[in-house]
Parts: sequence; C-alpha cells; structure tokens
Amino acid sequence: MALAILGAGGVGREALDVALALDLAVVAFADDALAGTRVRGLPVVAPADLAGVAGVDAFIVGIAGAAARQCVAERAAELGLRPAILIHPRAIVGPETSVADGCLLLGGAHVSSSVTLGAHVQVHYNATVGHDTRLGPFASVYPGANVSGSVEVGAGATIGSGAVVLQGLTVGAGAFVGAGAVVTRDVMEGDVVVGNPARAR
Repeated sequence: MALAILGAGGVGREALDVALALDLAVVAFADDALAGTRVRGLPVVAPADLAGVAGVDAFIVGIAGAAARQCVAERAAELGLRPAILIHPRAIVGPETSVADGCLLLGGAHVSSSVTLGAHVQVHYNATVGHDTRLGPFASVYPGANVSGSVEVGAGATIGSGAVVLQGLTVGAGAFVGAGAVVTRDVMEGDVVVGNPARAR
C-alpha cells in the first residue's frame, strides 16, 4: 500500500506518525493550502492532482473537522483511491469491535469491546470509547475524551477534548460537545453543548 495523507495540518502530521509506526509507505500529503511545499520531508500536492502521484493507491484523511473530512474523502474516492485504516500500535481495540474503512486511531486511544466505528471516524490521543458504543461516519473523539458504554454518536458529531459522555446517551448527528463538558442527557442533532452538566449554547 502506498498512502497519501489528505490534510497536512496537525492531524495530518499525526496521521503520518501512525503510518510511520506501522511501517507504511507514505508518498505525499494532499492539501490545497500547502500545495507545492514540503511537510515533514514529503511533497504536498493539490488533492485534484493525487491521481498523477506515482504509486498512490490508498488514503487517510488527516483533518479534524467532520464536514471537511467528508468532502476530501469523497474527492479521493472519485479518483479511485481506497480508504485505509490506521491504528497506532499503542492504541487498543477490544474484541468484536468493527472498524470501518478510513478510521484513524491515534496512540493511547482505547476502544472497548463490541464497538462500531463508522467510516472515517477519528479517535484521538488517550481518548476512550466504551463497550457497545456506536460512532457514525465522520464522528470524532478528541484527545482525552471519555465516551461511556452503549452511547450512540451520530454521523459527523464531535466529542471535544476531555469531555465525558455518560452511559446510554445519544449525541445527535453533527452535534459538538465542547472541551471538558460532562454530558448527562441526550444531545440533539446539530446542537453545541458546553459545561458541567452540558447545556446547549
């Protein structure tokens, strides 16, 4: 597999760290804003030019924002590239857990048993996802967040750094749980919640 990383910012460079830890061949970054430069010694091309990069056949999206991640993933798929799965060697994935294409798990991530991770989900450094939880496509769990067991996290939802979601709750599609928030009741689709206990802003 010859990998391109879509996005050359912070999460893109973290994705590179995972790829290197897995001894994967990374050929280039793709990022419109940085095209024509080099990042961590690798060339950066425009995403539209990925088809012309020799050998690239797979990609991972290194972009934190769910909407942007979905957009570039769709563009890469249109070019015929396949999404990779990157799981850092120091991440833990429990038994009977399903990890879909495009997922990125950084070092220290702990995903428990019987969890479902949808396409292009990101679980960041030292974040935890409890048993029987389901994360929809393009959802994110940021560093140090704790998602308890049997939680439903909708497509494109984000659990902010250090946030806690208590067991059995639902975080709706596109919702954003702010850093350090403690979620004690369901979060509606598209809501932004902050504080302890978390309330809509």
